Amino acid sequence: MTNLLKITGLNYKKNQKYILRDVNLTLDEGKIIALLGENGAGKTSLMRVIAGVAKNYSGQVELAGGKEEAFRKAHLSFTDGLSGFGDTTKIKEVVNFYESLYSDFSENEFDELRKFMKLDLDMRLNQLSRGMREKLIIALTFARKADLYLLDEPFGGIDAMARKKIINSIILWKEDKATILISDHFVNEISTLLDEVVIIKNQTVFAHKSTDEIRENHESIEEYYEGLYEDEGE
Repeated sequence: MTNLLKITGLNYKKNQKYILRDVNLTLDEGKIIALLGENGAGKTSLMRVIAGVAKNYSGQVELAGGKEEAFRKAHLSFTDGLSGFGDTTKIKEVVNFYESLYSDFSENEFDELRKFMKLDLDMRLNQLSRGMREKLIIALTFARKADLYLLDEPFGGIDAMARKKIINSIILWKEDKATILISDHFVNEISTLLDEVVIIKNQTVFAHKSTDEIRENHESIEEYYEGLYEDEGE
């Protein structure tokens, strides 16, 4: 198995406060991996560091053999929202921007995903519900042919039925050697997809296990994950 992502000795501060400390993590290609942790544990910060969005960290992040941020950005696709676009921007204008920015963005692939998500190219961003915006972000993310997909809580506003359809289709939207790192609260819903679980706790990687190993010793991934916090709630 070939290493895709290697993080060594990562420390990240924000406002003089440690968010991540001494993070070491290696992910192989071709995997679907859950990134779990309480709210504020640092999951989003870790993804933003990997994606080259968060700066001023120490340590090393290597993706597909490259360490430079520009190289990493060219090899990954990140659900980083639509904050750079005005409310009246049409979906087709967002698509044009992505096509000009990313050489691996496929308009044909996006169109298939857009139809699956039931989105209209002429819709403006201010016409989209939270769930529709999340569907658009997912479509834009998977319209790129990346080595690593970073999905940061992508389903929060999507209704249960649509969420199930999307989750069941995710495995079809990536190349065999591509890896997906997904942060999500719907652990049970994504569990059938997962090869591995990474847990962020106490500002670092607390656990990194295969789902096969977890299921050998626990009823479910959710039961294992929740068990890590049982004593703290008492």
